[in-house]
Amino acid sequence: MPERNQEFGKYGARGARGSELVGRKLDELAGGIATPVTVKRGLMARLHYLTRSDHARGAARDAGLTVTPRTLKAWLDGKRSPSAKNLEKIDTAYRTVRRQNVARHLLNRLNRQGRGTRVEIHPLNQSGVDRPQQRVVPFRDMNVRRWDAIVAAWTAGDAQGLDTAWTDHVLPDLGSQWGAYEYCTSVGFAA
Repeated sequence: MPERNQEFGKYGARGARGSELVGRKLDELAGGIATPVTVKRGLMARLHYLTRSDHARGAARDAGLTVTPRTLKAWLDGKRSPSAKNLEKIDTAYRTVRRQNVARHLLNRLNRQGRGTRVEIHPLNQSGVDRPQQRVVPFRDMNVRRWDAIVAAWTAGDAQGLDTAWTDHVLPDLGSQWGAYEYCTSVGFAA
């Protein structure tokens, strides 16, 4: 079995960790508010999402949005504007709460009652690598049936857990050359 890449990019290859690309795709599938938090419409939409119920307010507090109810009301009424630091906290809390709210539905769609979801893995970009160091890494596709650990790590915002779930539990199903797909240009799937 191949070992993990220790010095990725040493010879000019480009790409991103497959687990990072999977996390981005899950964020895309989770959907959400497209307007940036720096625009009033995006801010108000996020604040309404985070304050619509006791559960949402508790989850926002757990995610790091710890402001007084008075400050929150002033933001919602438009009497005050959050600082840049609080805008970042609001956006982070929104993404965290959104992930928690859609995780179970997304997991059901990805697992498809044990049938799994087809995943396309596009290999790393070797255009910057000298010819003698290049290797043949073909496009691959596979069916992933076990999404539980991947979605759990993504929901928790655990990048290391997501990487472990993707690299140790999914990629070995590609066969003996699975280490060549630790870094790639894109990972695609739909749910």
